[in-house]
Amino acid sequence: MSKKYEFIEHTADLGLKAYGASIEELFVNAAEGFFDVIVSPKSVEEREERVIEVEAEALDELMVSWLSELLYIHDTEKLVFKCFEVKRLKGNQVEAIARGELLDPARHEIKTGIKAVTYHQLYVEESEGGWETQVIFDI
Repeated sequence: MSKKYEFIEHTADLGLKAYGASIEELFVNAAEGFFDVIVSPKSVEEREERVIEVEAEALDELMVSWLSELLYIHDTEKLVFKCFEVKRLKGNQVEAIARGELLDPARHEIKTGIKAVTYHQLYVEESEGGWETQVIFDI
């Protein structure tokens, strides 16, 4: 799959569509797109690593939980990530590693602040070509 993600217009918010050949790749690409909203990934180095584990009742809820956990870490620890590796995605649980660094205002220009990951127009779907998700962020 050539396109990892794209941004979509949404009134007063920002939307993201992410794609993946596998469900694991979909979660990686959604996370990359999520942080591309916040800061340019080219300016982020892989200096810190976090293990992230989340679970939910359904796959679409798992996507929101995954991105919400990344937002929580960004907000509380001031980390920005650029590289993600899904170690296990089974049922409605995901375990992954995120790599990045502490936010440095001298090197990282904040593009957009995200307040929350929403359930509005949320979906995670499998098709013949792979997987697709749409997530709307409250900015």
